[in-house]
Amino acid sequence: MDMSHSHSMSGMSGSSMAMVFHNDQNTPLWSSAWTPSSAGQYTGTCIFLIIFAIINRCLVAAKSILEQRWLAAHLERRYVLVAGKTPEAGRIDSDPTAKTASLVTAQGVEESVKVVRRNAQETVPWRFSVDLPRALLFLCISGVSYLLMLAVMTMNVGYFCSVLGGTFLGELAVGRYSQWLEH
Repeated sequence: MDMSHSHSMSGMSGSSMAMVFHNDQNTPLWSSAWTPSSAGQYTGTCIFLIIFAIINRCLVAAKSILEQRWLAAHLERRYVLVAGKTPEAGRIDSDPTAKTASLVTAQGVEESVKVVRRNAQETVPWRFSVDLPRALLFLCISGVSYLLMLAVMTMNVGYFCSVLGGTFLGELAVGRYSQWLEH
């Protein structure tokens, strides 16, 4: 008797993971504690997955909006000192996009400055006030995305359709705020 053949056959028959789509209502979601036992619980789980997928799209849109705000704030952080009426200062004075402000230097001297927006694209410097929230938001997006992926990997048709439906509804609602070149 060939032992390797019988071992591989018993390994295949003992497998409990379905490799095809199924529609069992008692499919666990993320743990054995979350196993629907009735049609109502299964429906509630599917509704939860729809809402969770919508939240995922909202988080991506929120990150995109915040990225735009952070970039705009970075571009507005350009200061040009006006120490007199030099040709450069005259050009800045006539610039309609420049904003007038005053700056107190380290020596306590107040100087007149103009804040000028810079249009050139460059690598933005690291800032704790921007990069920490960015990293935390991306951590949330990654966690929600992986949990949705695990729900789809159960191969349950209801869970799969719920994630797709929630993704569709979320993109329909907030997709215009997302920037695809980030992803």
